[in-house]
Amino acid sequence: MIAPRHILGTFDEALASLRNNVLMMSSLTERSLERAMKGLFDRDDDLCANAIADDEEIDQLEIQIDKDGVAILLRFQPVASDLRRVVAAMKLSSNLERMADQATTIARRARKLNQHPPLAEVELIKPLYEQAMSMFKDSVDAFVREDVDLGRAVVPRDEKLDELNRLASRKLIERMAQDPDQLRGYLNLIFIGRCLERVGDHATNIAEDAVYAAAAEDIRHQTVAATA
Repeated sequence: MIAPRHILGTFDEALASLRNNVLMMSSLTERSLERAMKGLFDRDDDLCANAIADDEEIDQLEIQIDKDGVAILLRFQPVASDLRRVVAAMKLSSNLERMADQATTIARRARKLNQHPPLAEVELIKPLYEQAMSMFKDSVDAFVREDVDLGRAVVPRDEKLDELNRLASRKLIERMAQDPDQLRGYLNLIFIGRCLERVGDHATNIAEDAVYAAAAEDIRHQTVAATA
């Protein structure tokens, strides 16, 4: 769906700049998560450090997007679909910043794990990572393409991610009882699973905002209906 051109060309330029910054922030957040998780799986402290370093640039982009979004609202006073696009972009940047925070936490937990012998149970985290990143990418695509169907499809997938996290946590708790010497390692993996679950929560928020921006429909509390 291609939005009709606004009668004020400068509004289009301002909105395009805002969206470009959001896309840059999305790419950096995706890279940060991938670095943090690769640092975990490959036991690479340098990748973990790079993921942590990404956070500063992502934070600065969020500040810039908020500043530019407010400036657009004040200068052009957009209404209807234009207003929804600006507000959705600002909300998306907030969710991206929180995802980047999760990447930082994962990287820090991974560095702690890397100080000790490898745990085979790290494999329990891979399905969570795959599900969370799939939701993340699709939610951003839904926003960029104004794809209502894709945005709707992301939302019910959060329940699968929650279930994957419950299963992984249950197995890790069992391992803690069987091997208490590795308790801290298992705890770090549990916390990483929770971080990925939160990434899915933020992806869900982005998908819901994408639907609202494109179709003016609030689907935030329709998960049960969507999965029925």
